[in-house]
Amino acid sequence: MKEGYKQPHRLSNWRLSLHRIIFEADTPKGKAFDVGLIIAICLSLLGMMLESTEGIGTKYAFELRILDWIITFFFTIEYALRIITTGRPLKYIVSFYGLVDLLSILPTYIGLFVSGLETLSVIRSIRLLRVFRVLKLVQFVGEAESLLYALKASARKITVFLIFILTVSMILGAIMYIVEGEKTGFTSIPKSIYWCIVTLTTVGYGDITPQTDLGQAIAAFIMILGYGVIAVPTGIVTAEIALGESQNNKSTSKNNRFTTRSCSQCSTEGHVRNAIFCKFCGAKL
Repeated sequence: MKEGYKQPHRLSNWRLSLHRIIFEADTPKGKAFDVGLIIAICLSLLGMMLESTEGIGTKYAFELRILDWIITFFFTIEYALRIITTGRPLKYIVSFYGLVDLLSILPTYIGLFVSGLETLSVIRSIRLLRVFRVLKLVQFVGEAESLLYALKASARKITVFLIFILTVSMILGAIMYIVEGEKTGFTSIPKSIYWCIVTLTTVGYGDITPQTDLGQAIAAFIMILGYGVIAVPTGIVTAEIALGESQNNKSTSKNNRFTTRSCSQCSTEGHVRNAIFCKFCGAKL
C-alpha cells in the first residue's frame, strides 16, 4: 500500500449490514432483496405498457398510476439507502448503476410538472441487469469483465478499422455521385455516402439505387466488401476474448473466482473470493 495512504473510515455495523443486503447477492437476505427489486421493476414495466394501451390504460388509469407511485416510492427509499450505506456516496451516484437508479425515479416526479415524461420510466428496464446477481450467476461477473477487457484491448484496432471504412465510404460515395448523378437519386455527396454506408453494412433500405451499369458494378463491389465489415471487428474481439480466456484459465482457482462481494466504500463489485482489499479503491473488504 502506498505511503501516506489513509484507510477509509469503516461503516457502522448497521450500515455495513444493510450494505451487504442491498449491494450483494451472496447471502439469502441479499438475494431476497434483489428478487423483490426485480419483481418491482417488472411490475413497473408491465404497468407502464398496460397504461399505454387504449382499452386497459383508459379503464384502469387510476389504479395504474397508484401502482406506479407505490413502486416509485419503493425505488426512492432504495436509492436513498444505497447512498446512506456506502462509504463514498458520490462514487455510487455518478456510477452507471447509480445514474440508472436515479433516472428510474426522476420521470415520475418530473411528470407532476411536465406532462408526458412519465413514459421515460422505461429506463427502469436497464435495472434488470441485476438479474445476473440475483440468480447467483456470479460466473457472469467474471465473463462480463473478460468481455470488457476484450473490448478495451481491441478498441484501437477497431477504431483504425472504422476510420478506414469511413474513408472508403467517402471515396466510393463521391465516385457514385459522379457516376450516377442527381437523376438517379444521388443528389449530393453526403447522400451518396449515406447510400454507401447503408449498402456496406448490408442494410439496404432501397430508397436509392444505382441505374447505370458502372454504378451497379460499384454497388456489387461494396456489397461484397460489406461482408468484411461485419467479419473483421468480430474477429478482432473474438481473438482478444480467446486470449483473455486462456490467461484466466491458467491463473483462476476455486478461491480466486469472482463473487458479488461489494466494496463498502466505492460499491464496486467483481472481487475474487479470497480478496482482502478492494482492487478499485484499496478499502478493506
